[in-house]
Amino acid sequence: MEFEVLAKCHTTRARVSRMKLAHGTTMLPTFMPVATQAAIKGLTPEQVESLGLSLILNNTYHLNLRPGLEVLKAVGGAHKFQGWNHNLLTDSGGFQMVSLSKFTTITEEGALFESPFTGEPTILTPEESISIQHTIGADIIMQLDDVVSSLTVGPRVEEAMERSVRWLDRCIVHHQNSGKKHTQNLFAIVQGGLDPVLRDRCLDEMIKRREGVAGFAIGGLSGGEEKDIFWRVIKQCTAKLPEDRPRYSMGVGFAEGRRFIPAYLRRYILTLDTNPDLMVCVALGVDMLVYRLTAYFQHGPLDSGSR
Repeated sequence: MEFEVLAKCHTTRARVSRMKLAHGTTMLPTFMPVATQAAIKGLTPEQVESLGLSLILNNTYHLNLRPGLEVLKAVGGAHKFQGWNHNLLTDSGGFQMVSLSKFTTITEEGALFESPFTGEPTILTPEESISIQHTIGADIIMQLDDVVSSLTVGPRVEEAMERSVRWLDRCIVHHQNSGKKHTQNLFAIVQGGLDPVLRDRCLDEMIKRREGVAGFAIGGLSGGEEKDIFWRVIKQCTAKLPEDRPRYSMGVGFAEGRRFIPAYLRRYILTLDTNPDLMVCVALGVDMLVYRLTAYFQHGPLDSGSR
C-alpha cells in the first residue's frame, strides 16, 4: 500500500488522501458499498464502477460458506468471481459474532460457529480468518476481532477488547509468514465499546503494533448507541490514530436528520440531509466508511418519504 495525505481541512479533521493498492488507486474519503456475498444487490459491476467507486466490501464468513474457497480458487479469487477489477476489502468475520450470536461460541482459540444453513460446526481462528482472506484475494484484509454489541456493558467489553489485541498479534504473525504482506494489507480494529478508558487502552496497544499493519479501523459501533456517543468515540479514536495510516469506521452509513449533528460541526457541513453519518465521520477524520444502505435495501423496505 502507498498512502499519502494530499490536503487537510482548516476547520475540521477532514482530509483528502490517495491510497494505492494492487488493483488501482482509491481516493479518500470514500464509502464502500456492501457486497456481502460478492454482489452489490441490484447493480452490475459496471454500474457500480460508473458511480466512481473503486473500493467495495465482501464478507469473509459468508464467502467461506458460499460459494466456498474451492470455487474461489478455481476462478482465481473474488475479483474475478464477481467481475470487479478494482479494490476489494474483506471483513474478517468478526461481526458475525454479534449478528449470528445464537450460533456462536467464543473461546481464546477463536469463534465456533454453527452454520445457519446446515448446523455444521466450524471454528474461525485469527489465523484461519487471514488464510481465508488470502484465498479471497482482497486488497485490504481485516484482523479477526472479538466483537460485542455496542450496548454491552460490564467485564465482557474489556475481555473482548483485550482478546482483540491478542488476536491481532496472531493475525500479524500469520500474515507476515504468508509472504502476502506486500500485496494484501492488514488492518487492525480498535475495540473497547463505549468506554473511553477501554478505547484509550486499545488504541495504545494497537498503535504499538503499527509496523505490522497498513491501517486502522474503528469497530464495535453502530449497534444502537446514541449519535452523540457514537461521534464522541469516533472523535476520540481519530485524534489518536497515526496520521500516516488510513482510518476506517466500520458499520456506518444510515442517513439521519439535522438534529443529530453536533452543534460545533453544523456550520461546516453543507448538505446535512444527504448522509450526516458519512459527513460527520469525515469531518472527524475518518477516511473510509461502509455504506450500509446498499445492504439494507436488498430486503426491500418501503420508505415513507420521497427517497
